[in-house]
Amino acid sequence: MPEPPRDGPILRLDRVHKSFGAVTALADLSLQVGAGDVVGLLGHNGAGKTTTVRLLAGLLAPQQGTVRVGGGDPVADGPGVRAQMGVLPAALVVDSRLTARQNLRFAADVFGVPEDGLDERIDRMLADFDLADRADERVGGFSSGMRQRLSLARVLLPDPSILLLDEPTSALDPVAARQVRRALSTLAQERSRTIVLCTHDLAEAELLCDRVVVLEEGRVVADGRPVDLAAEHGTGGIQVEVATPDIARARALLADASPGEVDRDGNGRLRTTGIPRDTIPDLVARLVAADLTIYEVRRLDPSLEDVYLALHASRRGRMYPDPDPATAVRA
Repeated sequence: MPEPPRDGPILRLDRVHKSFGAVTALADLSLQVGAGDVVGLLGHNGAGKTTTVRLLAGLLAPQQGTVRVGGGDPVADGPGVRAQMGVLPAALVVDSRLTARQNLRFAADVFGVPEDGLDERIDRMLADFDLADRADERVGGFSSGMRQRLSLARVLLPDPSILLLDEPTSALDPVAARQVRRALSTLAQERSRTIVLCTHDLAEAELLCDRVVVLEEGRVVADGRPVDLAAEHGTGGIQVEVATPDIARARALLADASPGEVDRDGNGRLRTTGIPRDTIPDLVARLVAADLTIYEVRRLDPSLEDVYLALHASRRGRMYPDPDPATAVRA
């Protein structure tokens, strides 16, 4: 396998095309990830995230373009590439019939982890992922969060320098997802590994990633820091709670300031989106000047859905522009 590059990206896809029959998964995709970076791949199902991970892992070969991992071709140099890589797929990678300790011991055998100090390393991994007290219990009795933490420990046991994580929290309940995110956050802060994280969750990406890449139909539609993408492409909004007699006047003021609908939740709070962040102080001043009884004003940060829908709407508008009213033909 070629020597890893001293400078430049550790992961690189150049003008990669991959299709499955008539379905195009990636179309002329170019992406670079530097050593030690933590990059999130975002997008709806079918956007190309998992295909990208499988190409980097050498499980798929591109039909056009090149893929390089540490200077090597993941297909031609497969064993060498995978020796430095840990892949956490969407499906769990632990055996429910074995104990947690047995799962890690089996992974050590498969990946050739040296026997010297292995027991101590396994104990440390179990402790790091808060599984030491259940180390000798069968995994079949574990919660989903415990299984996912054990899966992550199993992937990390050979000490890979590159991690590819495919939706690591998607099937977890909120408590379990928080536990896994905490473990991932520790890994990201160490800066000792290059991490590619596929996720639907912008909040997760903001917590863990230096940079996010938004995919749609196999193409990069946005690339940058999570906070910058949210500010540039997300609509954001505002939530206001006022006294019941003031709701109608507050709704009118919000409707005047917002291009979107003003909704009311079951607790009487008014919410709207599409308000630029820098106009919120003026809007709050107008609410106060109207002599409303205000209990709460909260800025709503854009979600991944806001960002992605804004990007999608922009792309759809370029692909299918609204017809000119002067030339449109009525049905």
